[in-house]
Parts: sequence; C-alpha cells; structure tokens
Amino acid sequence: MDKFDIRGIGMTSQRTRERLIERLYEEGLSNARVLEAIRRTPRHLFIDEALSHRAYEDTALPIGHNQTISQPYIVARMTELLLKSGPIDKVLEIGTGSGYQTAILAQVAERVFSVERIQPLQERAKARLAELNLRNIVFRFGDGWEGWNALAPYDAIIVTAAASEVPQALKDQLAEGGRMILPVGQGEQQELLLVVREGDTFHQHVLESVKFVPLLTGTLS
Repeated sequence: MDKFDIRGIGMTSQRTRERLIERLYEEGLSNARVLEAIRRTPRHLFIDEALSHRAYEDTALPIGHNQTISQPYIVARMTELLLKSGPIDKVLEIGTGSGYQTAILAQVAERVFSVERIQPLQERAKARLAELNLRNIVFRFGDGWEGWNALAPYDAIIVTAAASEVPQALKDQLAEGGRMILPVGQGEQQELLLVVREGDTFHQHVLESVKFVPLLTGTLS
C-alpha cells in the first residue's frame, strides 16, 4: 500500500472484488486509479452485516434512513468523470452516506470535503473511514443544498442524491474550469449531468439516465 492502509480484505471478498472490477471494465470503465481504488476498498464494511454477502454485487443497497449505498458502477463512473480534466486537489462531496464514495474519492484526490445532513450516517461513516486510515477527509454536518462555501472554491463537486435542479450555491463554489457531477430530476425521470465552469458560464452535458434518492434540504440529528 502507499498513502492508505486499506484493511479488512479477506480472501473471499478479494476474489469477489476482482470479479466486480472485471465487470466494471467490461462496462466501459477504464481509469486505472479509479478501478484500483474500487479494488482496494472493502465495500462490505460500509453496509450492514446482514447484507455483506451482497457487497460486491453491482447494485445499490439500503443503509438506513431511506438512503442507499450507490452501485459500484455509478461510483466508478462519477469518479472517473471528475478526473477527466486532470488531478484533483479539492473535491466537495454532497452526501457522505455510508462513506463508500468518500473512500474512493480519498484515494484519487488530495483533499475531500464531505457534507452529510443525517448525523447518524455521518458518524458511522467517519468511524469506518478512520478505521481504514483515510486521513485526507474533512466532514461537515449540514444542508447539502448550501454546499460548503467557507472552503470554496473546489476543483470538483460530486452530488450523491438527485436534486430537482442544479443548486446555485454549488455552481458558485466550483473553481474556474472545475467539474461537477450530479443527478438531476425526480422519481424515474433523472439524468446524470456534467457541469463545467468557464468564467460565469456553466456548460451542462447530459450523460445518462440514473436513479438516486432525492437531495433533501435541512438536517436530521
């Protein structure tokens, strides 16, 4: 290992993880850093033990509080898209959730700033990520619609819940040339968007249909 100490890798989970990587590669994902981060990260630690046998299926799974851990494909896809413009110094994550996407980001970016509105989820995620010795993450308990203006701008922003529209606060916090990946829409009508900032202009590109839990406002302690 280099920068991180990823533990919890049993032989069985290692084999199933390798099969997952093969599936992701077959689906068109090719960024070596992202695939290696997926390979190294024990996804079973981020879900309830009762569902651990499904940890390396390419599917979303419940994590409580009406939230889910995203399927590995979409985690890899969104991360890969953020890296298209080059190395990332600061990335803002809206929706820490289980902490799995956070763990992947921590292995491909210098610094991760993660906002979560549900305090019990945040506390569990912080404990898991500390156990894995991922130390380049800073957490905030707050409303994701507001982002984290005090530490802006960010080279990249990733939103892990579907907004009804692109939040203006997040656009404002994106650095010049920065990239934001987020799902937008409601119910079954959601699209994954790439937003690229060029001065005061924000170029939006529709990528594919997706299905996420909604991005809600407010906090829950």
